[in-house]
Amino acid sequence: MYKIGLKKFSLNLIILITVFFIDRLTKLYILKLAEVEKSVDMYVTSYLNLYLIWNKGIAFGLLSINESIIYNFITIIIGIIILIIFFMTWKNDNIQRFFLALVAGGALGNFYDRIVYTAVPDFIDLHFQGFHWFVFNVADIFITIGIFCLILVEFFNNNKITNEKK
Repeated sequence: MYKIGLKKFSLNLIILITVFFIDRLTKLYILKLAEVEKSVDMYVTSYLNLYLIWNKGIAFGLLSINESIIYNFITIIIGIIILIIFFMTWKNDNIQRFFLALVAGGALGNFYDRIVYTAVPDFIDLHFQGFHWFVFNVADIFITIGIFCLILVEFFNNNKITNEKK
């Protein structure tokens, strides 16, 4: 029983670390590009630009505040949430643990940036006919995919329970 739990935890940890390193590699590439070119503002396609901004807030720049006390408080809360998600991956015994690992890996990537750079580098700019979505990074993609899949699993599980009661 202990070996099975350790095996599942190891797989979750591999997913988390892989997501973290994919995020780090993309950010290091963009930061190196910014260092060489002095800025990053690249047209890639008619729907995608690479444009480096520094996000001091949380998701999509919300709560961007220059006050260091508030910034530190938010960073501590984010760290606690990451620990809770990590604990949930350890305790969870179904497919949700993989999606939690995606969320934790992405959150850890952004948390690392908050600690090292005191801001998160965002650089993916999607747009369509003049409408620009929030600039984001690869960690945000993994977090979004993980949360979306968690919602889908929950929706289908609740739907299945409802159908079984009928």
